[in-house]
Amino acid sequence: MGSLEKRLTSLKTMTPSRVRLEAEGGPYPLSRLMAFQEDHAAARDAIFRAPDWQSLETDPSMVTQRVKSRAQNRAVYLKRPDLGRRLAQGTHLERTHPALAIVIADGLSPPALSAHAAPLVHGLRAVCQIAKSAPIFLAEQARVAIGDEIGAMTGAELVLVLIGERPGLTVSDSLGAYLSWKPNIGTRDSSRNCVSNIHANGGLSYAVAAARLAWLISRARDIETTGIGLKDNSPELSVIAGRTAL
Repeated sequence: MGSLEKRLTSLKTMTPSRVRLEAEGGPYPLSRLMAFQEDHAAARDAIFRAPDWQSLETDPSMVTQRVKSRAQNRAVYLKRPDLGRRLAQGTHLERTHPALAIVIADGLSPPALSAHAAPLVHGLRAVCQIAKSAPIFLAEQARVAIGDEIGAMTGAELVLVLIGERPGLTVSDSLGAYLSWKPNIGTRDSSRNCVSNIHANGGLSYAVAAARLAWLISRARDIETTGIGLKDNSPELSVIAGRTAL
């Protein structure tokens, strides 16, 4: 095996993604073509799959409130991203000024919400004290920025949006987490911190993602900002069991 083949073999052990598909020579192997088509279909299906709201609403450890965006259905949601950023007209949220509000949104991958949102919230509560009392909002047909309006209406100090990321050809159920300090309608993406790629197929584990988010939350409260003003210098932790709650 040549040096290039060795390097490619090493790369393939690090990621489930496709690495250096043959660009020339004989016909593309049928097995790989079928695998590509299967993954492409899974990514497309993920966008339109209904999230499992019921399991979140009936989780005895979480008190949730359901909200909707101004996108009335999935077709409108995909064509009008702006409507997914705003709460439906007439929405009223109690202004309780929480230290942290958590928004669980379907985004572009409802299966990510169904699979990973609850375990991540439970993991975060284990290492972040203010997450234990944070109100949880379930946002339907939502984009990341819907958390800005929720934060403005509730008077939240910090808003954490857990949202299904755009499905890929390797992973169709990846979850992203976006943290914003005192957001309002029109908050820029540069004012957020993001922890992405949370999933079970070679992505961030719940424990590592929760530890990183807990560090960001603690640091954001210290310096009263997020985004470009908050650099992620959190320790690279592989184990957080027994970590003191922040």
